[in-house]
Amino acid sequence: MELEQLERLLGDGDDTSSAALSALRAGASYVVWDGTPSAKSLATVYGRRLRHTLRRGIETSGLARAVQRLDLYGRPVRLGQIRTADGSWTFMLFLDENGSTLVACTGVRQTPPGAARPDTC
Repeated sequence: MELEQLERLLGDGDDTSSAALSALRAGASYVVWDGTPSAKSLATVYGRRLRHTLRRGIETSGLARAVQRLDLYGRPVRLGQIRTADGSWTFMLFLDENGSTLVACTGVRQTPPGAARPDTC
């Protein structure tokens, strides 16, 4: 997927999509994978991740909304990922099968290697 196309998809989104777009414009790396897993199966996986991040106090953006949107979508999706240039955030993108519509976007703050999570010391 071309960078310009991805920027267009993120341009009309919510706060999480705007943050992902800002990251792209600041030099983030990105990938959109081939293949189209079921949105329902991804809703299950990301629902578990939501519970995990809440238990651990890991900062997320748009994760609950992404789980809800995937659960309701009902069709296969393409996955994409954006990693900020400094590695502090990873955004997951859920696109329609053609890659022409953004279904959902979520971000998770990354902990630097060796750094303690808020609930550990």
